[in-house]
Amino acid sequence: MTTSQVDLLVGGMTCASCAARIEKKLNRMPGVEATVNYATEKATVLMPAGTSATDAIATIEATGYTATLPAPPADDGAGAPGAPGPADEVEELRRRVLVSAALTLPVVLLSMIPALQFDNWQWLALTLAAPVAVWGAWPFHRAAWTNARHGAATMDTLVSVGVFAALGWSLFALFFGTAGMVGMTMGFSFTASPQGGAGEIYLEVASAVTVFILAGRYAEARAKRRSGAALLALLELGAKETTLWRDGVETRVATDSLVVGDQFVVRPGEKIATDGDVVTGTSAVDASMLTGESVPVEVGPGDAVVGATLNSGGRLVVQATRVGADTELAHIGRLVEQAQTGKADVQRLADRVSSVFVPIVILLALGTLAVWLLVGGGPELAFTAAVATLIIACPCALGLATPTALLVGTGRGAQLGILIKGPQVLESTRRVDTIVLDKTGTVTTGSMTLATVMAISCSSEVELLGFAGSAENGSEHPIAAAIVAGARAQVGELPVAESFGSEQGLGVSAVVDGHLVVVGRAQWLAEAWSIALPVELSAVLGVAEANGETAVVVAWDGKARGVLGVSDVVKPTSAAAIARFRELGLRPILLTGDNEVVARAVAAVVGIDEVTAGVLPAGKAEIIRRLQAEGAVVAMVGDGVNDAVALATADLGIAMGTGTDVAIEASDLTLVRSDLLAAADAIRLARSTLGTIKANLFWAFAYNVAAIPLAMLGLLNPLIAGAAMALSSVFVVTNSLRLRRFRALAN
Repeated sequence: MTTSQVDLLVGGMTCASCAARIEKKLNRMPGVEATVNYATEKATVLMPAGTSATDAIATIEATGYTATLPAPPADDGAGAPGAPGPADEVEELRRRVLVSAALTLPVVLLSMIPALQFDNWQWLALTLAAPVAVWGAWPFHRAAWTNARHGAATMDTLVSVGVFAALGWSLFALFFGTAGMVGMTMGFSFTASPQGGAGEIYLEVASAVTVFILAGRYAEARAKRRSGAALLALLELGAKETTLWRDGVETRVATDSLVVGDQFVVRPGEKIATDGDVVTGTSAVDASMLTGESVPVEVGPGDAVVGATLNSGGRLVVQATRVGADTELAHIGRLVEQAQTGKADVQRLADRVSSVFVPIVILLALGTLAVWLLVGGGPELAFTAAVATLIIACPCALGLATPTALLVGTGRGAQLGILIKGPQVLESTRRVDTIVLDKTGTVTTGSMTLATVMAISCSSEVELLGFAGSAENGSEHPIAAAIVAGARAQVGELPVAESFGSEQGLGVSAVVDGHLVVVGRAQWLAEAWSIALPVELSAVLGVAEANGETAVVVAWDGKARGVLGVSDVVKPTSAAAIARFRELGLRPILLTGDNEVVARAVAAVVGIDEVTAGVLPAGKAEIIRRLQAEGAVVAMVGDGVNDAVALATADLGIAMGTGTDVAIEASDLTLVRSDLLAAADAIRLARSTLGTIKANLFWAFAYNVAAIPLAMLGLLNPLIAGAAMALSSVFVVTNSLRLRRFRALAN
């Protein structure tokens, strides 16, 4: 049977249970396999022949949500797959939060401080609270109604019922009870009485609950707005313009106008416009964004190059072989999107519980009302007990449990250089048992550094560095730059070189202080300059290369004088970080696009036993998936574009903040400090935050559930129910504030 896949943009989802409901409905269609991602607001639908996207859209709309086909990509990239939509929803929530908070503050003060309760204060409180309970909480009321129409109950239902119950009883007490009388004050009575409920109002409950939950929803909406930023960052990597080479004439054109077969010029320092083959010229190409290889790749006529990589050396003429959506960069973009869409939805803990808790509470409240009426308790007592039952289950503490812990935990994380993107990250950190580490820029510094300096007896290291640094000063090659920087650090001002010459990818020559100095590969010195390598230098050269260094020979006056080794050095804290990962119960694995020798050398320094080298971006993601298939829960730490797919595929993606925007946006945790120790602290903090959220949820329910029987028996005044709800909220906030004491472990 032939099948086709379609991606749909889904609107109207307010929680993970919405996504689950849509997915369930789609999968009931004959032959259809669907996954719905709440975070990216997308549905991926695999349909059999005879079923169209229109059928899937109709099913989603019948479930109470909206669905559309994605708009085609615009020329400027604004319509790229996964791009964030308009900010209207976020701005609307922000407006509601600010206005509702401004109206709620005086209501809370008036209701909680008897000294402020002037004559007829209750009517001012009603005037301020009513817009909050209706307009401010409108998103919850609307979602609750949609869910009710389809026989479902979520967090929105609990919020809406709680707000309306508090507002409804307050209106009843004001207009039909004694609460509207001049001189009314809020008094406490521990038990309900046939006359007591009609004199109490709960406007502060209705308004405060609305503000708390709105604030949490606003923070969540802001995070979701960034869900497509990884793909936009990928688009920004490519060259926007290039130099077309046609009939010997150079013309500046837009990159997207290139077609297969066109030839274009790439000068030193420019990005390669699109995938192609080198026609003329030799150069060093920095392909670290794709391979993770810290050493630039030498290319010449006939070699393939990839779009968006950087030409570090000479002038190249390249013939385009793949353009637009067929390029390697576009392929990585599709992989990132697929990995993000394919992530398992993490059901919000509060929604999971409320899906059962809400209908039970509503039924208990209705049952309480009916029983008290049947036993002759009177309408006021019956209604008071029913409202107390609803209010004791009011979701203030439940709504605060997650956002307050997140607010404090993420705030403390930011102080420590750790950015947690949202609640969906936390469960992953608890379950992670394997941590996969990129090498370049993660375990190592990511920049070439002079590591080995060996001069034979006839010269000194200072003399060797002075001659080599002066000769290499005329080269643009990254290895040359590392030698020059190392020489200047030890020698100071370098002599001026004359008669500079360069062989791309082989070495340089120059006259320094009257000496002909040659710096380059040993084979080039032997073949082009007839300079043989002494035994002692051959041994040093071999050791340097075995350690993963790029080694060059320095010679002058026709004799080899020393060896210089350049490498990407290991960060000072990496070994300690690996030890800390093991203490956290994590199994470290080094995964890199670099060669096997370099990878093994780095792994030996930091204490990693498992190494996989020479892996391209798609291969990294495949290895992550293989580990997951073996039962591992995988965290990935990386910093480059080459890591973006793996970061999105892993159960927990951790990006170095000094890395590319693509890696950062594809990750779940971002480390502002380029320090692996921060990754260990990030996992500890995320686990602590999740533990706090779980404790908050437990106590939020423990306070309320324990008092529900008292409320049903008429032994609890609604005002006391509100106080119990407030007490549980105070506990939740206080418990969350303990995260401010979280400390990073000493190095």
